[in-house]
This record gives sequence, structure tokens and C-alpha cells, in this order.
Amino acid sequence: MTVLIVTGTGTEVGKTVVTAAVAAAALAAGRSVAVLKPAQTGVAAHEPGDVAEVLRLAGGVTGAELARFPEPLAPDTAARRAGLAPVGPTEIERAARELADSHDLVLVEGAGGLLVRLDEAGATLADAAALLGAPVLLVAQAGLGTLNTTALTAEALSARGLTCAGVVIGSWPAAPDLAMRCNLADLPRAAGAPLLGAVPEGAGTLPPEDFRGAAPTWLAPALHGTWDAARFTAEQQD
Repeated sequence: MTVLIVTGTGTEVGKTVVTAAVAAAALAAGRSVAVLKPAQTGVAAHEPGDVAEVLRLAGGVTGAELARFPEPLAPDTAARRAGLAPVGPTEIERAARELADSHDLVLVEGAGGLLVRLDEAGATLADAAALLGAPVLLVAQAGLGTLNTTALTAEALSARGLTCAGVVIGSWPAAPDLAMRCNLADLPRAAGAPLLGAVPEGAGTLPPEDFRGAAPTWLAPALHGTWDAARFTAEQQD
């Protein structure tokens, strides 16, 4: 798996922290890692964006950002309002392939959900994934409502002939409620793909050294970790 697309069931679901965790786990396994953010929105030119956060948490990662738009909007809307050129799927494909030539793993972190518009033609991150032939890692919320948004995203992936690599819960609380505990078993059915991890709530606030040491314990072996979905699910039911 050279290129992995990271998307979410919506915004603020933990994509950046999950991306950092996957990067940290891959680095710990001896892989070289690059992180590509095609369109960063809602961040001024002088402010650190998502790539900077991944580098802060994960450490020795190559970071790349293709475009930055200051307003916190969908990339297409933000680019249009800023009078800037949008980033399209072919640019994402080209950048990801260039990074893949010199890295074992390239993580492409989208903005918002899978079908957020990138440009006026209506292109999306799904189109970039199709050009790359890359699997898509889906970051989902833990609680009530997540099964619907997960199933809808998985259905969109399937309709486009794309592969869902699995689901990672972006923020798992210390005291999960009933819906969250039930969702551990139900999310794989909703996604038609395995549950590949659960990142603890507040993981992004850990000191970077602690984050890097713990990241493999939050992710399944498919993501270079040691986390076991069946064991975790059973523990949460106690």
C-alpha cells in the first residue's frame, strides 16, 4: 500500500490526528512516510496547518501542501472567494505519485468528507483516489449517527469502484456510552470494511514523544499497529 487516501464521514472527526497516528506507526515500523494535504482551508498564510500538526505529532515525515485558502469553507468555495486557482484531482495524483517515488507510504488527507467539491467542475477527493487507484481510509465518529454517515460514505466509494481500506474511530472517549459501545460491532457492517483502530479522545494533546510511542497501540496491523478490534470491543462491553 503505497498511497492511502484519508477521508472522514464529515468535518472535525479527527482526520488529522488519525493521519498523524498512521504516520507515526508506519515510521515506528521502519517505513518512510510522506503526508500530502491537497487543499488547506481556514488557515492564514503564516499559520501552521494540518501538515504541520502531523509533523509535530508524528516526527520524521515529509510534508507537502498544494494550496491554502484562508476561509474555513469547502475547497471549491474557499478558492473562488479568495480569487485563487483550485486544486484538482490531476494535481493531487501528480503530487502523490512524485512522493510515492521516494517514500514507502504516502498519506493524502482530504478536507471535510469524501464528496466535498474541490473545484467548479465538481471534482472530489474520490476522483483523485480513482486516478491513483488508491484505497481510502475512513475516519468516523464514535457516537450516535455515525452508522448512517459511514454507510453513505462507503456506498459512495463502492459506486465509484473504490476500495474502503477500513474505518478508524477518530476520537474514542474514556467513558463511552451505549451507542458508542454498540457501534464498535456495527461500524464494520456499515462500512463493509474492517474496524482498524480507535484513537483516544485528546490524543492530539499528548506530548509528541508519548503520541509516537502510543500510536501503534491504537491501530490494527494493517496500519502498522498492534490494536485488535475483537479484543478492544470485548473490553468495552465489560
